[in-house]
Amino acid sequence: MEPINYNTKKMKQFLTFFISVAFLSLNAATLVVEGKYQNKNVFVQNAIGASGVGFCAQEIKVNGRITTDETNSSAFEIDLASLQLKYGEKVVIEIFHRDGCTPKVLNLDDLKPKPSFEVLSIGVSPAGLLKWTTKNEAGSLPYIVEQFKWNKWIPVGEVDGVGSPENHEYSFQVALHSGENKYRVKQKGLNNVSKTSPEAAVKSTVSKPNFIVQKGNSSVDFTAETAYELFDAFGVVVKKGYGKSINIENLKKGNYILCYDNIVTEFNK
Repeated sequence: MEPINYNTKKMKQFLTFFISVAFLSLNAATLVVEGKYQNKNVFVQNAIGASGVGFCAQEIKVNGRITTDETNSSAFEIDLASLQLKYGEKVVIEIFHRDGCTPKVLNLDDLKPKPSFEVLSIGVSPAGLLKWTTKNEAGSLPYIVEQFKWNKWIPVGEVDGVGSPENHEYSFQVALHSGENKYRVKQKGLNNVSKTSPEAAVKSTVSKPNFIVQKGNSSVDFTAETAYELFDAFGVVVKKGYGKSINIENLKKGNYILCYDNIVTEFNK
């Protein structure tokens, strides 16, 4: 009998192991999910591997760290609560899985930021500088600045929210109209769920502009620059902008509703 060469045997075992690992790495993929921690764990529906042996998901990493979550089942939970994450902290989940199959994250919405801010103060100066201070933001969402005029709240700008629980100060320069001006800020989250701040008000020294319809119905002219919206008799916006004049030559004859400054009125062409 030929003697066994143990060095050759070990080399064959090593090569077999190396080839197996290489095969696994070539036949693997990664599902990446990103969001903000909302004090909720993530639930995954697993699948059987394409070969019919073993489950699809093989390893989980959260923010670069391998977790101890058990993936060898048809459904499993990624225990974010055990990782000492802060509310609103960015979360990157990597689910390493076999090729030919993909696990399914069942509650992706629980990683999306929601409007959770609390307003500590809000006010607007006579010069039109709106300032507000908040805390307890659970993710970076834009603050929509709104102004109340023409009997409705109108978006006039946006400021990106920081998205963390600490106190944050924001500001936005607004354009004042004549009389009392009212402003607020709002955030929109998943499914258009929104949260709105208290109102801030200031009385302006801006003079109220007037308007005239020029002979020949060529234009509507204001005595000062102003924001405006022009609606037809069916309530459809036909002109919108900011300035001292609206060209109406291309509009049909009829009644129109004119919103400008803080005034709602009408005229006939």
